[in-house]
Amino acid sequence: MRKKNKVTIIGAGLAGCEACYQLAKRGINVDLIDIKPSSFTPAHSNSNFAEIVCSNSLKSLDVTTASGLLKKELELLDSLILKVARSCSVPAGNALAVDREKFSSEITEIIKSFKNVKIICKEVRKIPKKGIVILATGPLTTTHLYNDIKNKFNSDNLHFYDASSPIIDGDSIDYEVAFIKDRYDKGNGDYVNCPMNKEQYFKFYNELINAKRVKLKNFEKKEIFEGCMPIEIMANRGVDALRYGPLKPVGLNNPNTFEKYYAVVQLRRENNTNNLFNLVGFQTNLTFSEQSRVFKLIPGLNNVNFIKYGVMHRNSYINAPKVIEKTFQTKINKNLFISGQLSGVEGYMESTASGLLCGINAYLLLKGKQLIELNSKTMLGAIIKYITSFEGKNFQPMNANFGIVDPLEERIKDEKERKLIIANRAIAEIKKIVNNF
Repeated sequence: MRKKNKVTIIGAGLAGCEACYQLAKRGINVDLIDIKPSSFTPAHSNSNFAEIVCSNSLKSLDVTTASGLLKKELELLDSLILKVARSCSVPAGNALAVDREKFSSEITEIIKSFKNVKIICKEVRKIPKKGIVILATGPLTTTHLYNDIKNKFNSDNLHFYDASSPIIDGDSIDYEVAFIKDRYDKGNGDYVNCPMNKEQYFKFYNELINAKRVKLKNFEKKEIFEGCMPIEIMANRGVDALRYGPLKPVGLNNPNTFEKYYAVVQLRRENNTNNLFNLVGFQTNLTFSEQSRVFKLIPGLNNVNFIKYGVMHRNSYINAPKVIEKTFQTKINKNLFISGQLSGVEGYMESTASGLLCGINAYLLLKGKQLIELNSKTMLGAIIKYITSFEGKNFQPMNANFGIVDPLEERIKDEKERKLIIANRAIAEIKKIVNNF
């Protein structure tokens, strides 16, 4: 009986856990397979499920932003990941950021609480041939399985490399120099700011661009993903690249002296106890010793203690337009779904959303019902349409943005008003699905 009412999910990251939840709560038996804790990828260290490797920020909650609208759609569709993220949130202005340790722990406890979920710890090297399967192995899919995927789909070896930011001890920040303030005061004092004058910035900049990096192979040098650009590579694009990027000083005048700065490094909380912070936008491939030396040049971080250094790692993804349908089923095998960043979506919540839809559609397939295909009036539907219908030569992962959503029939000049109307339209579309499901 279990075999006839079972779905196998490979990978217990955000997408895999979301898919598992969607199936388990509907009474479907699930085999959830993950290599942890017996083995870890180069970027993972937490034995729990749904580990967040890079930034702990899940971006904005405002529905007039693309990420905020996607979260609203997920809320309406009863996303486990979003619910737990809210319960484990740490202050981050208008963004949703999480205590990553608490977040992963709670997700793991919830998944393990389902009696119809069987947890299996092993490395899967080949895609199972029988039954309904959801691949959710993420951007760090192990070499054996990724090669099997590539061979089965005759797909080019598509991958890019991205990086994570260092995490520091909050008690080692010098608050005689650093100050607490949100950009344009939009928040409740959720960020710590390390200000630089022109001389300090140029000293930091010159040391950064000349710092030693972990050596990359020749093919890796061409495949750095724009959405997670290492700060040292960004800096090489020009002396002001950082000042118009993660170190932009606008809206961050000193609240006591009202002093304006040449550049500002922001620190974001990792947890609610304020003892861990990450350097916003400081994804890096510098060697650990160079991270310590160069980043301690930042005012306020001169004696900082590093809890975790930034690392660069491979991210893998399929050639989605050639491989998957709008349902996330593969074209050559309707019993096989691919979700998460492996499917060609980019971002935490985007991965979650793909897992959610895979879980629901796997359930519908198992029950012999019509699968859901979202239209591109919704944010998730727009992402799916983009990754499955891209016609260019160089497919790259896509995250939520208003540029891919169906435009309104009427032209509205005010950007905020236009995005709100688009958001309300998307919400109405998702409600139709919820009401009919």
